[in-house]
Amino acid sequence: MKTIDELLSEGVAGKRVFVRADLNVPLDGTTITDDGRIRAVLPTVKALAEAGARVIVASHLGRPKGAPDPVFSLAPAAARLGELLGTDVAFAEDTVGTAAESVVTGLADGQVAVIENLRFNAGETSKDDAERAAFADQLAGLADVYVGDGFGAVHRKHASVFDLPKKLPHYAGYLIATEVGVLKKLTDDVQRPYVVALGGAKVSDKLAVIDQLLGKADRLLIGGGMAYTFLKAKGYEVGISLLQEDQIPVVKEYIERAERSGVELVLPVDVLVATEFPDLKTKAPAHPATVAADAIPADQEGLDIGPETRKLYASKLADAATVFWNGPMGVFEHPDYAEGTKAVAQALVESPGFSVVGGGDSAAAVRTLGFDETAFGHISTGGGASLEYLEGKTLPGLAALED
Repeated sequence: MKTIDELLSEGVAGKRVFVRADLNVPLDGTTITDDGRIRAVLPTVKALAEAGARVIVASHLGRPKGAPDPVFSLAPAAARLGELLGTDVAFAEDTVGTAAESVVTGLADGQVAVIENLRFNAGETSKDDAERAAFADQLAGLADVYVGDGFGAVHRKHASVFDLPKKLPHYAGYLIATEVGVLKKLTDDVQRPYVVALGGAKVSDKLAVIDQLLGKADRLLIGGGMAYTFLKAKGYEVGISLLQEDQIPVVKEYIERAERSGVELVLPVDVLVATEFPDLKTKAPAHPATVAADAIPADQEGLDIGPETRKLYASKLADAATVFWNGPMGVFEHPDYAEGTKAVAQALVESPGFSVVGGGDSAAAVRTLGFDETAFGHISTGGGASLEYLEGKTLPGLAALED
């Protein structure tokens, strides 16, 4: 795929450059609680603006239902982008209507604008090819060149990700180029030992990537809510812990495959349990108990890996040459259940190998728990996109940029 450096070498002064970013930041009302995704697109936006381009930044935020919804407005993200750039950023209150046309027309060389949430238009996410293409045509009318830099959305076959690049000269931004380069280190040029730590709530979300990794990774460490389906598959009582009973047969098969293929599949040996889920708003003390992984009481719920598991997982990460981590080890948003996730993050920091934090909740946990982001090899902006890449799927947004 062509990169932004090639575009810059051709010259962009005076050109309208449409940057498909990922500004899908978490909001508390109108307050951004984690601006990592905005900071991730800064190098691309800065380079274009400094070269004299008229930069039009577009993104989705949340899951509005194809119509304007003030709860999902990109206005806070546009304001934060302006703060980080140190310059005024114009904001259009629609996507392809009169406001967007006016804002784009008013841009001078080197100026930046953000248009409203792309998902306020039903054509963005439509499964109807003609409807998506029609919206892409409208977006194309705003610009001369397309730069794809929203890695967190490249696994979606959406108008601004898949259809629009086909209608304009297209290039990959710095973030996408970096993300793809990192993922190749996890697939094509892996340094060993290669250790993967997987957490999060649902085992079903990770089945396809586990299927691929059983032939590639040296060790798999399982935590988070998904661990209890594995523990149940081994015949353990898991109480009222998160459980996907319908996935037990395939999990049993994966446990057997790991043993046959020589992949070390490591499960919790102890867990923190309580009779109810903690209050994440007040963060009132939860008073969890620690029990062995094969002795969870029938009326208790597992909410984090225990102290012995933390030590075990840290030891399994210590000699890794390559580490991929996706998914927290417990309910890290509550201080009583954050230690498992913190232990894995700290082990990655201390590991001499190349560490990749696979986006989503893992990236949020790193920031929430106060870690220095530069201590990790790479923090991805796209959890779902990273997983699908590792699953070996073709990502529509990357395929469109390669054409």
